[in-house]
Amino acid sequence: MIKYERKARVFILGGKSFDYVMRVNAAGYLQFVYYGAKIDYSPSLTAAYADTLAPKPDDFNMNMALDCMPSEYGGFGRGDFRAPSAVVVQKDGFCASEFAYASHEIKDGAPALDGMPHVRRGGKTLSVTLKDKTSDAEITLNYTVFDDSDILVKNAVIKNAGADAFELRKAFSFCTELPDSAFDIMRLHGRWANERIPEATPIGHGTVRVESARGASSHQMNPFVALLRKGCSEELGECYGFNLIYSGSFAITAEAGQYGALRVQGGINDFGFSWRLRAGESFVTPQAALAYSAGGLGQMSREYADFFRNYVIDPKKAFAPRPIVVNNWEATYFDFDRDKLFAIIDEAAALGIDTFVLDDGWFGKRDDDLSGLGDWFVNDKKLRGGLKAVAAHCAQKGLTFGLWFEPEMISEDSDLFRAHPDYAIGKDGVTPCRSRNQLVLDFTRPDVVDYVFERVSAVLRSCDISYVKWDMNRNITEFFSRALPADRQGELAHRYILGVYGLAEKLTAAFPDVFFEGCAGGGGRFDGGMLYYFPQIWTSDDTDAFERAKIQWGTSTCYPASAMSCHVSACPNHQTQRITPLSTRGAVASLGAFGYELDLTKLTDGERDEVRAQIRDYKSISELVLRGDTYRLSNPFDGDYFCVALVSKDKTAAYVVGERVHGVPCDYNRTLKIRGLDPDKLYEVEELGVTASGRTLDGMGVLLPRLPDFGAWAWHITEKKK
Repeated sequence: MIKYERKARVFILGGKSFDYVMRVNAAGYLQFVYYGAKIDYSPSLTAAYADTLAPKPDDFNMNMALDCMPSEYGGFGRGDFRAPSAVVVQKDGFCASEFAYASHEIKDGAPALDGMPHVRRGGKTLSVTLKDKTSDAEITLNYTVFDDSDILVKNAVIKNAGADAFELRKAFSFCTELPDSAFDIMRLHGRWANERIPEATPIGHGTVRVESARGASSHQMNPFVALLRKGCSEELGECYGFNLIYSGSFAITAEAGQYGALRVQGGINDFGFSWRLRAGESFVTPQAALAYSAGGLGQMSREYADFFRNYVIDPKKAFAPRPIVVNNWEATYFDFDRDKLFAIIDEAAALGIDTFVLDDGWFGKRDDDLSGLGDWFVNDKKLRGGLKAVAAHCAQKGLTFGLWFEPEMISEDSDLFRAHPDYAIGKDGVTPCRSRNQLVLDFTRPDVVDYVFERVSAVLRSCDISYVKWDMNRNITEFFSRALPADRQGELAHRYILGVYGLAEKLTAAFPDVFFEGCAGGGGRFDGGMLYYFPQIWTSDDTDAFERAKIQWGTSTCYPASAMSCHVSACPNHQTQRITPLSTRGAVASLGAFGYELDLTKLTDGERDEVRAQIRDYKSISELVLRGDTYRLSNPFDGDYFCVALVSKDKTAAYVVGERVHGVPCDYNRTLKIRGLDPDKLYEVEELGVTASGRTLDGMGVLLPRLPDFGAWAWHITEKKK
């Protein structure tokens, strides 16, 4: 819903259960008024509230009042001393900006961003154009709302409407100002193999900045923050989410100003950023998905899950059954031949697995991570009969075939690098930083992207390949392109990710029946931008059942369960050396897109029977993973138990998985309250032989089973007709 009160010049935007109000004040600025639970619009109250904070047009010192006005897009150097939303540097170096209202338009649908991920369909959009009083910059702010969602999508388009070029030094996607700063700020931090760990701290005074400057959204910090009112919990309290639909270097800031208000804004990281706009050119910022919840973090998470599934992920893949895969990486690493792979495929067929994915090592000279990246030609000496033989054997056994690529990278020991050393990011005469013995291809160059597209496409056309795992195992360091002039090197980070998006767009369009999975050394680029192209992402290289429980808990804060690729791996675990039961590994992995990452030929007869049962059980609950609501029931960061429930939209079925992390003496009377069910429906908990109403299962709860450390349980709950 979008309404415009013409006389008061007030905009009212609404979703399922929130309203967002702003107005054009008497001084001509677009002023934030309200963001929160639905309200009844009051012209007098809105005017009284807003006028108090608005500059007075007849005041000689009017501009200095901008420092306390809640602005929809912050200027610089004209009286507002808070961090700006954009910085425009003119021909003579002058960079002050003052953005005033010019016009607006209300349209059906969401704006499609050329070359970047965006909301695919639906909604209604308000576009407000602002003009800079001191330069030729015009800024169009887009606001998209949906009647069935509590997500507000924002982005900005900055245009050079003059004759002389100017330079952007900052171009954030959104700015929102809340009237107070009494929040904790939650971010999802981490590192390789330990991604998206929730951490909430008081905002305090000054500015909190959550960012990545690595050329990727990163393992270290996800492009998401939440603001939590004091006392906000999973199911109670008020919170706001800010999630960038972007995969490159980003920044989100929360600035508590001197008058107590809070300016939250974010977008492309402005550190080292610049973008030259010639006359008539425009710069389009990524979209940001804002969420409001009066029902705690859990409700915010469920709104984000529905938003990504319904509006961002490819609708042909969003709710498509996920193939149950076995990946050979932890089974063989680089040490494989055709016979080893065939043996794993034979076992996979006997166990009921759908897809075999051949990981790294099948191309070029690639027996370790020292060489071969960029040489996307099958190594027929290592793999007798090539990929065709593997694909044919999969088909013979009733499996589909998947393949790993790392298309953004190049090894110095490769035919491609010897022919084209200029294809790598870096500066001649400067020894490059190396990570995993590889360099990053310069995806700011269309010719490099086109080359990779042709080589990967040739492989995908060579045989029947239905699944691709797209990996990316290092971040950018030197940030220098030989193809860009000196005054445009600040464009590299964003141009690089545009190149990644361009390749993903071309490949997914050319091979629409191939299922693409994202990966970046695990979860180093798990964001809404990549979900636009890839319906699921390898959640983490850490496959340990206890560590994965925590990683999946954090990831579910703002991404759907169906987007999390989760595998059962061998024990002792290759990352932690921890030993956990096969049943626990299966239970935790069943909370996402399910598969295996181990040598199936080494399973015992008993383990084979257990794997068959896991696969049958997963198929019975896979619709809950694809379409259900996630309820986080017991936090592994705060206690001895991890527990999550997946509940069907119609409340007729649920699947509850839990893990006991650490046993303590006399731990006999722990109960679990099962949330998310219909209080008036009668349910049966199959494994417990218990029949109770949803109200009772939530209020009284269920006694937890007595299990050893890292023991797990899975309960199937179905409605029982009265």
